[in-house]
Amino acid sequence: MKTLIIANWKSNPDTSGRAVRLARAIEERIPSSRSLDVVIVPPAPFLLPVKEALHRAKLGAQNSFWAEGGPYTGEISWRQLREIGARYVIVGHSERKIWSGETEEMINKKARALVEHGMTPVLCVGERERGDEAPAVVGGQLKNALRGIRKNLLKHVVVTYEPVWAISTMPGAEPDTPENVFRMSLYLRRVLAGLYGYTAARHVRFIYGGSVTAATISGFLKEGAMGGALVGGASLRPKEFEKILLAAAGHSD
Repeated sequence: MKTLIIANWKSNPDTSGRAVRLARAIEERIPSSRSLDVVIVPPAPFLLPVKEALHRAKLGAQNSFWAEGGPYTGEISWRQLREIGARYVIVGHSERKIWSGETEEMINKKARALVEHGMTPVLCVGERERGDEAPAVVGGQLKNALRGIRKNLLKHVVVTYEPVWAISTMPGAEPDTPENVFRMSLYLRRVLAGLYGYTAARHVRFIYGGSVTAATISGFLKEGAMGGALVGGASLRPKEFEKILLAAAGHSD
């Protein structure tokens, strides 16, 4: 299974021209590796110009709606995203829960719609606070998000463990430890195995998000046994992101 590195630009940059230049700068720095997948996820207004600039990286979106169209002002449907070439979609990111009031029911509808129509939901789960109850909280999020998704489609889901307290934009944020990430991934795989069986659970790709940098990526991939990373702020700095990609390629090859 290839190592997956996703660049989540969030609401950056501020113009189409800067988005294209950033995409090209990243493209130039993607190492030659058959074991590495790179996905760039720009803001929605810049999806098309960024798509046209990509030749090696794949295109992703930061959100989608579960209906293919209709009277849903302000929403972008999975069909519209698929039409322009986006195949990966971030679902359930904590910032959407915090700022947009996204519920677990909504997350489930989005994930189901995407995977049922040939797209890959990048499903984010993670606890708000540190503590002993974190596994149960995150396990519950995973179960609710996957409700109704058939076993044969599970392999197309990417699970992102992203503790909210570790996201760089949160007050006092600091990255999680590889050891804790490893323990959480084991727990979440047991949750999946309980829902779908061990064979299906083994084929799900787990990645980590939360203050990922060139200094921390190797620990999450090796000691944390993660299959990749969802990268926020560092993906806006091409030289820093290149170091992350080189570390990921070295881990894969």
